[in-house]
Amino acid sequence: MPKLNYKIIIHIMGLLLLCNGGFMLLATLVSFIYADGVTVQIMAASLATMIVGVIMMFITREHKKALDKREGYIVVSFGWIFMSLSGMLPYLISEAIPTVTNAFFETMSGYTTTGASILNDIEIVPKGILFWRSLTHWIGGMGIIVLAVAILPLLGIGGMQLFAAEAPGPSADKLHPRITDTAKRLWLIYFGYTAAQTLFLKLAGMDFFDAINHALSTLSTGGFSTKNASVAYWNDQPLIQYIIILFMFLAGMNFILSYFAFKGNFRKFLKDEEFKLYSFFTVSFTLIAAVIIYLKADPSMSVIDHPMVLGEGESAFRHALFQVLAVVTTTGFVSADFTVWTPFLKIFFFGLMFLGGSAGSTSGGMKVVRHLITIRNGIMEFKRTLHPRAVLPVRYNDRAISKEIVFNILGFFILYMLAFIIGSLVLGTMGLDFETAIGGAASSLGNVGPAFGKLSPVNNFDVLPDAGKWWCSFLMLIGRLELFTVLILLTPFFWRNR
Repeated sequence: MPKLNYKIIIHIMGLLLLCNGGFMLLATLVSFIYADGVTVQIMAASLATMIVGVIMMFITREHKKALDKREGYIVVSFGWIFMSLSGMLPYLISEAIPTVTNAFFETMSGYTTTGASILNDIEIVPKGILFWRSLTHWIGGMGIIVLAVAILPLLGIGGMQLFAAEAPGPSADKLHPRITDTAKRLWLIYFGYTAAQTLFLKLAGMDFFDAINHALSTLSTGGFSTKNASVAYWNDQPLIQYIIILFMFLAGMNFILSYFAFKGNFRKFLKDEEFKLYSFFTVSFTLIAAVIIYLKADPSMSVIDHPMVLGEGESAFRHALFQVLAVVTTTGFVSADFTVWTPFLKIFFFGLMFLGGSAGSTSGGMKVVRHLITIRNGIMEFKRTLHPRAVLPVRYNDRAISKEIVFNILGFFILYMLAFIIGSLVLGTMGLDFETAIGGAASSLGNVGPAFGKLSPVNNFDVLPDAGKWWCSFLMLIGRLELFTVLILLTPFFWRNR
């Protein structure tokens, strides 16, 4: 095994910091426009980040322009950590979040699009900081690594290894033979959806600042809001919530399908088996939740601060659809406290935390396609038992799936459940009750946001001890990068040079 090319790793880290500092300049501009008193502090964080990035790139300018798989894994995993370490500077310097533990947690929650927060009063936070908080979602949503892939050819570096390590889902289906063109097209769709949602929310009556922040959080399936009550703040404006519902659904879809739809290839779009199952799950789970809310739940306990309107039937359907999508796509917005919607629905939504959106989307979780292939493989095992000599491959979208992919998916499920169990046990050792421990582990690992117990939608993660916040930050990271990318770095054979 060849030696690691450390110079190119440091060079790309510098590039990521340079990009991160550039995004901070946008938050600086917002702070200046709203005169919130922290413009200089955010500017200082931006300049510090960019200076460090430039230094790292300068001292490694003489590097071999070749990137193998091992280096790709290191760049993605440590890139997320470096981004979070630099991304917490605006919080610390402005003293919006004065402690390192809380600032790192909030930043990691942002970049991993988890949406778990330690802020107890969001509405008093300066607007520049709130915008930066939402922007960390947007950066992490499609992946800062994919953005870097589009830039790397300018440096003479191929980016396929980075895309393979970062791309969500069991495979990285490509739109174009050149990976950089794929990244550019994905970002164009991502940006277009964000602009469209911002416009629609503004036209529906939302303030522009709130509109752009919620668009950034929705398309990234993040969940940070500018209001203490989250999207429940607009419970008396159903149109706003339906717009967010629409874009949550789009964000939970495979972005490659959106590309084909824009190209007019609706046949490929409508025949995709994952999309059909994702849509079926959304409809069926919504109907189950809506009926139970309508028949069993106490409407006075089903919202946060604002009563349901337009009649219980419409409200039950809207809140059910909103919360099903918010949990399945791991967006984490809240229109209601679903933990008080009857014991059955509490367990129901806990189960949805393990579903996830589509592969190739910005959502976290296990992903629908993994569930689909696992179920089909289970059915095939029954058939193979009856017909041991028959060749019975697992098929997906009319194509046979290789055994390697099936084994990878089965291994992912086992690893995911082990991570959840260990994550829950560790939180349990910190004095957290059963409901809070399993809810916090499931939410962090699945990048969902709100959880159960002391971490319910009406509470936040500030109740965790410092060790719990660091542990949940780790769970967020491995969950966002789909386990293998990070955990492989913990194996001794990964670092051996032969």
